[in-house]
Amino acid sequence: MENSGEVNSIMTIYRGLNDAHLIRRPRVIAPGTFDGVHLGHTEVLRQARRAADLNDSKVTVLTFDRHPAEVVRPESAPRLLMSLDHKIELLAAHGVDEVLIMPFDESFATMTADEFIDDILVDRLGVNTAVVGEDFHFGVHRSGTVATLQYAGKTNGRNAISVPLRQRVDGVHEPISSTAIRRALDGGHVEEATGMLGRDFEVRGVVEPGDQRGRTIGFPTANIPVPKSMCFPADAVYAGWYERPSGEVVPTAISIGRRPTFYEHANQSLLEAHLIDFAGDLYGEPARVRFVGLIRSQRRFDGIDALKAQLTIDVAEARLLLVGPDQH
Repeated sequence: MENSGEVNSIMTIYRGLNDAHLIRRPRVIAPGTFDGVHLGHTEVLRQARRAADLNDSKVTVLTFDRHPAEVVRPESAPRLLMSLDHKIELLAAHGVDEVLIMPFDESFATMTADEFIDDILVDRLGVNTAVVGEDFHFGVHRSGTVATLQYAGKTNGRNAISVPLRQRVDGVHEPISSTAIRRALDGGHVEEATGMLGRDFEVRGVVEPGDQRGRTIGFPTANIPVPKSMCFPADAVYAGWYERPSGEVVPTAISIGRRPTFYEHANQSLLEAHLIDFAGDLYGEPARVRFVGLIRSQRRFDGIDALKAQLTIDVAEARLLLVGPDQH
């Protein structure tokens, strides 16, 4: 990731208001957590881009170094859909000019809505337009709303655009949200998550050595530890894609679980990716694993032979789902 204030060919990243490179200028700002950068978020970004192009301004996303709930209600803070690096990458892909990463600490958590508008948006950043979802809240006790921004704009000559929540189109009558995506993943419904994200759900990590058990039974896997703070699908077997640092993408059968056939009391799920028709050393390389569809739930098998027979079926189903019949 770039250093503070450093500009690449796409986007500038600032680390807090005291970043020496951060200057006051006309800006269209989209503040928020943006966890997942889902289709609701991208509609906000699209309208921010439109507003910025109309008045020759920069699109600036103000986001945070952690989920706000980690500070205001740590006992119920949600697991994250993506890392900060991944979020920044997607924001750049959606045409954002600048990202301001604010440290969300006790001081920020106790800031009033008026202080956020006057001290940060107006005085420090020079914002001329704020673009937010219609359910946006900010300030201590979430006291600030879209109406707060719009009222303030009338007195300081600035504008606030309220973006209607984007609704799901899969027959579920609710808006797209990070919470709804987490709920879908918790149920193993990766296709639902894809519909709300606008892309396949992705887990990232670095391949580490495992116990070599998959290799000994003819199904070697890349073991990818996932931090407990990150969200990933329910224990099950999935079809998906594994992307290597080179950009090579390989069809993959993905297992998430505690390997009940071998370990009766494992205390944490493991993500194991079997790259179909692939031979090579993956240890130590960064991996991107994307989930396409559910194959089956996890279960315990009565011995190695039964497990191998099921894994053969799993791989065949994953291959069929990902590349179609008779494709090898």
